[in-house]
Amino acid sequence: MKKEIICTVCPMGCRIHVEGTEDSVTSIEGYTCKRGEEYGRQEFLHPVRILTTTVKVEGREDHLLPVRSEQPVPKELLMDCMEVIRKQTVKAPVARYDVIVPDICGCGVNIVATGNIG
Repeated sequence: MKKEIICTVCPMGCRIHVEGTEDSVTSIEGYTCKRGEEYGRQEFLHPVRILTTTVKVEGREDHLLPVRSEQPVPKELLMDCMEVIRKQTVKAPVARYDVIVPDICGCGVNIVATGNIG
């Protein structure tokens, strides 16, 4: 399997070419720094993303609470996580970094508030 990955670690935007199997990288080229090599390897083998979205606030039709994952979530779980979050409502007050959804989809990552609702 071959994959071209554009590195997002720094503003250079290197085009990293990775070859390998589902479990291992056999060749990686095009990176200009060690962080780029690590990013290309990670993105090829097991891509992850920080999930950012909003949650409804109970009793406040005009307010949404911004939330995000504390750590990156496996890319293949993003849609499942969004289904869980879509069903959530929070009751004020909520403080920044309060856990809104613990251990979302069993991946060990919490969804936390990034804003305050008084």
